[in-house]
Amino acid sequence: MSEVRVPALPESVADATVLTWHKQPGERVSRAETLVDLETDKVVLEVPAPADGVLGEIKAKEGELVTFDTVLAVITEGAAPSAPAAPKTAPAKSAPAAPAPTRQTPPAAAPEPAPAHEPIITPAARRLVKEMAIDPSQIHGSGKDGRVQKADVIAFLDERERQAPEATDEHLLEQQAPASPSLTGEAGRPEQRVPMTRLRARIAERLLEAQRNAAMLTTFNEVNLSALMTLRGRYKDRFEQQHGVRLGLMSFFVKATVEALKRYPVLNATVDGEDILYHGYYDIGIAVSSPRGLVVPILRNCDQLTMADIEGGIAEFATKAQDGSLSYEELTGGTFSITNGGVFGSMLSTPILNPPQSGILGMHKIQERPVVENGEIVVAPMMYLALTYDHRIIDGREAVQFLVAIKELLEDPALLLLGV
Repeated sequence: MSEVRVPALPESVADATVLTWHKQPGERVSRAETLVDLETDKVVLEVPAPADGVLGEIKAKEGELVTFDTVLAVITEGAAPSAPAAPKTAPAKSAPAAPAPTRQTPPAAAPEPAPAHEPIITPAARRLVKEMAIDPSQIHGSGKDGRVQKADVIAFLDERERQAPEATDEHLLEQQAPASPSLTGEAGRPEQRVPMTRLRARIAERLLEAQRNAAMLTTFNEVNLSALMTLRGRYKDRFEQQHGVRLGLMSFFVKATVEALKRYPVLNATVDGEDILYHGYYDIGIAVSSPRGLVVPILRNCDQLTMADIEGGIAEFATKAQDGSLSYEELTGGTFSITNGGVFGSMLSTPILNPPQSGILGMHKIQERPVVENGEIVVAPMMYLALTYDHRIIDGREAVQFLVAIKELLEDPALLLLGV
């Protein structure tokens, strides 16, 4: 017998909720195969099987609260119940006529060819295949014995994206349409009560915390993206061929944000009691939608990353958010955040701070609008920008100048390369 226990939880996480059992009692399991998902405040943890065997009693049902080292289930090591049934077909060794029937009973070996041409898939890859509704037989496995790994699924999706019609890079951050709830109740007035997930409850708690503990204020500006769109259009194919990732807009915004933070370091600081804690590094949170809600994974040391590093990191975050494989470490920390409501069509919004950060930049929908340039009316791709900041430590002058700096850097991308 092997016990399946709750693994060590991330720091500051006291308990977890049993989210989904992938196997039921009596089913055969393989070592390292994902048995159950545990939901914490930030991430979903996959608990693998500690040994080959058959799943026995499940001791923690879906929805139950569990803590570190709690026994979740037991596994009976060895063959599945179907295997021992074979010896029962040849019970009589003492009978003289026994040799004849034993020769006529090779069908007992029939259960052996169970695994046919079915591809071997790792747990993380299986989850992604299910989420993206992919036929696994179409994916070439690069692992041992042709095992399909998560990287193989991502490569398959990337190739499918390349062959698809041209789309904006913001498709990486889009969220699948939520399923409609199953409403019940009296005729004409249906309703449904659904408990919040751990992540949704944590989001609610953090939003209220931000409003209670910070003096939030938002300032706005707009940016003409003509030069940036022209530059991207000119080099996007060469960029993708050389680096293997698409050249999107987010890398430009991250680079412009880092440069503006260097000029106005208080936007990269946090309130620590009665002190202001300035950070000499630039860990930027990128808000990404997932089936479970909004998450903000952190791109660390963005001042040291290339455009390709940034684009690759964001693409990886988007994929991990969809398959629920973001780690706790990827979701903690951060000195400033960027959120893009434009992918959902938002024209203007006031983003909420991600505590304990003191600033968050809101991007919005790019829309062609008439603007005046050199005394003439022209049509240009325009975007509204919003900066929400903590007025306790950031003055309005600094916030406005910070946003103007981002505007200038995006309207003349050469400034990002020249460092002026």
